[in-house]
Amino acid sequence: MKPFVVAAAFSLIAGSAFAQGMTETTTTTTTISPADESEMHDFVVKEHRAAIAPPSGFVVTNGAVLPQSVDIYSFPADHHWKYEYTTIGDQTVLVDPGTRQIVHIIH
Repeated sequence: MKPFVVAAAFSLIAGSAFAQGMTETTTTTTTISPADESEMHDFVVKEHRAAIAPPSGFVVTNGAVLPQSVDIYSFPADHHWKYEYTTIGDQTVLVDPGTRQIVHIIH
């Protein structure tokens, strides 16, 4: 086998193995209508779940993934909102329950 062919084959194999070890992070932001955001806010206030202190080193931002130690809560099923929520410090966040990624900060 020619050295060029061997080098090309090695490059493909090594590149594939390297790519499998990498983790890609994507930031997701979600547009919530003002009416839905207001309803979500009212629901969160009514439920009165205790806010938690931010975990050490954690910053509340869109796209951040919540640690497993942070509890997330469901909205009523009749609203058909596909997100869950939690309150960290003084910020209530919407969370994609499948990825635990913050998709929106309720203001």
